[in-house]
Amino acid sequence: MNIDQALETVEQVLLSRSLSPIERLILRQSWVGRTYTQMSEDSGYGSTYIKEIGSQLWTDLSTALGARVTKKNLHLVLSQYSAIKGVNYYKNEETVYLEEWVGESNSPELATGMEIEYPSSPVPLNSALYINRPPIEELAYKEITKPGCVIRIKAPSKMGKSSLLSRMLAGATTQGYKVVSIDFQEADEAVFSTLDRFLRWFCVNVTRKLQLSPKLDDYWDEDMGSKVSCKIYFEGYLLESLACPLVLSLNEVNRVFEHPKIAQDFLPMLRFWHELAQQGETWQKLRLVLVHSTEVYIQLKLTQSPFNVGLSLRLPQFTSLQVQDLAERYGLDWTEEETEQLMAMVGGHPYLVSLAFYHLRREEVTLEELLRSAPTQAGIYSHHLRGHWAILREDGELAEALQRAIAADGSVQLDAIAAYKLESMGLVQLEGNLARVSCELYRIYLRQQMEKENKIDFPQYHPCSHSV
Repeated sequence: MNIDQALETVEQVLLSRSLSPIERLILRQSWVGRTYTQMSEDSGYGSTYIKEIGSQLWTDLSTALGARVTKKNLHLVLSQYSAIKGVNYYKNEETVYLEEWVGESNSPELATGMEIEYPSSPVPLNSALYINRPPIEELAYKEITKPGCVIRIKAPSKMGKSSLLSRMLAGATTQGYKVVSIDFQEADEAVFSTLDRFLRWFCVNVTRKLQLSPKLDDYWDEDMGSKVSCKIYFEGYLLESLACPLVLSLNEVNRVFEHPKIAQDFLPMLRFWHELAQQGETWQKLRLVLVHSTEVYIQLKLTQSPFNVGLSLRLPQFTSLQVQDLAERYGLDWTEEETEQLMAMVGGHPYLVSLAFYHLRREEVTLEELLRSAPTQAGIYSHHLRGHWAILREDGELAEALQRAIAADGSVQLDAIAAYKLESMGLVQLEGNLARVSCELYRIYLRQQMEKENKIDFPQYHPCSHSV
């Protein structure tokens, strides 16, 4: 019996209700032997609060089973129950989420016997390879149903933002909402030349994706200015035309950060729209989802920033348990020791871990060979690593900042903008004002490239062991 099966037993058989996000957290963490103190440190919830919710959960389970359930005997009691009742497990946790939220019954099986696609795009909705990072998914699905909400999804490149977003938008569509997704990477550089041109591009894109005819000239007024014209266009035309909520997803918002004059008007405008939802029914139809890979490095007043309101979701790296879970879904006969060896090289980066499992599943390479060649031109990450190196070669200041992080034995303070850009690439992790290289794969490969290209003599560095 694994934790997904335990969750299904508790929710669908014993309690006949969905657990709250914190109850799920407690059940999952208790299953692997974590203490309430450790749960508190990891989640941000107070230890006293976690203990109270946990105590009530064990009481509810004891009542349902007719036997005493505690944090310590959870494994034994649920396993005995399933053996006696012959409970049939066929769903993983993601399937339950999708059936409730997206409205589809996917029942994906594990990857054994299935053709696995190369992990270069968002994980498909019906895939068994999507790993939940509780309580993020449940919080997102619930928040998007709230009138006038703002949801901010932040994570470096290839950390799973698009996979989460696709599930949110699919669920919103199933709920009868209109969904529009705008990706600022699609905008030509000329679009950012003036605020007026940028906002007109923005409005036309939203209009066409709603399958409406653009009517900017009927609402745009030079005397009132671009921001007011944009507001009137949304309020008087787009939102007024809809009889249902509109989920507006803005992807790669960090592209806007690169144009301070645009950002200093556009971002406060989004904050103002959110505030209008507290006053009028029309703006309550709008639900904003802001997706970005780095912190905003434009100076904004606290009362004008959209990044201090609404629900903030930061996608963390996978834990060792989640890496182990993903290995099983790939159909690998995987051990905890192998998880530790892989994570010593790539951390819990979802893309790097998935790419390793893809090649291991195809039996193209052993784990020992994979780790040995990982930070080289012959390894499975060569294309990914060369892409990062190409960017650094074109940006001397960025390369210099990363060089400092690589040379540091631990964390180091970097220029703020350089640190944010490196974080967006996934090359460093920020801890307050300090940055450290995010994994040994990047440290070893990029150190080697810098030594070759610039004849740099780095201080002697002893990486964590990743041998097998």
